[in-house]
Amino acid sequence: QLQLVESGGGLVQPGGSLRLSCAASLFALDYYAIGWFRQAPGREREGISCISTRGRITDYADSVKGRFTISRDDAKSTAYLQMNSLKPEDTALYYCAGISTSDTGWCPLGHYAMDYWSEGTQVTVSS
Repeated sequence: QLQLVESGGGLVQPGGSLRLSCAASLFALDYYAIGWFRQAPGREREGISCISTRGRITDYADSVKGRFTISRDDAKSTAYLQMNSLKPEDTALYYCAGISTSDTGWCPLGHYAMDYWSEGTQVTVSS
């Protein structure tokens, strides 16, 4: 069973940056496409970014496009979400999730039926 452990959340001022990490344990990350999701209080969970296996395909929700960058390092079994130009509306609980797939050209943006989920890390953007 894949376990996903996040790190890197915290409090940051508007305009600042954070990098979230999503480390896999027990199994290698190679055969999993990765999605990043977030959920703000009183709002539905939102898929914000994804990366295919081997990293050939990435995609972003309009709300984060141009500010967030997803990447993966399969040698370290870790995926990343670099978040720049953060806004107060980015405040949310952030999750990474993995889904096993043999399709290297598929990116699970907004695909909620993921196989494994992290516990989430809080990101708060406030002055």
